[in-house]
Amino acid sequence: MEAVETEKDWAQMDGWTADEVAWYVMGPFDGEVPGLVRRIRRILDVSQRGLAAALGVSQSVVARWETGRTSPRASVVQRLLEMAGLRVRFHDAESGEVVEPMRDDGARDRGNRRYPAHVDLRVIGWWMPRGTECTADVLLLRRISRKRRNPAIRYRTSPSLRAIHRLLSGTPDDHPSGIQLVAEAEHLDEVREQRRRQILQTSPWLRPPPAWLTA
Repeated sequence: MEAVETEKDWAQMDGWTADEVAWYVMGPFDGEVPGLVRRIRRILDVSQRGLAAALGVSQSVVARWETGRTSPRASVVQRLLEMAGLRVRFHDAESGEVVEPMRDDGARDRGNRRYPAHVDLRVIGWWMPRGTECTADVLLLRRISRKRRNPAIRYRTSPSLRAIHRLLSGTPDDHPSGIQLVAEAEHLDEVREQRRRQILQTSPWLRPPPAWLTA
């Protein structure tokens, strides 16, 4: 059997295990992350040293990626794909549908923190400070919150309640953006106003007295 020529000098493999050497010279097979790095180098037509220079790392780091001893961070993998003009698409194993990353402009809380990724957000109205529900400033605070467009957002932390809600209403694909939540709060205002008018129309004793009676 002829010896397989590789692009690395055998002296550079000093310290490699037999499995690592066999992995490097054998193939082809599903290379996973090491194979992806090699594929990108082939697309870019660069050596390990050339790829390392482009990424600002040492040649030994790229060598460890290709032997599976270490793996590049996700941010480095993304940069490698961009350099090679590639794009990753994830597909659901059962349905085959494309699974996209969660949106970057998803709603955040008042501390500008992202909400937990596994929960479903719902709007219940407009935000008000805790403990003000029974004070005389409720209407004023609600008007200020509405003017500043700060919706009140809640989510269920109980897995069982969350499962029941998803069974009845479905599972949202993502967290909505802040603009979408504001639109939902405004829609709730319209629904409540419509209900209030319906109640006044069907309940005469709740209607305001005529003008001649209060004159």
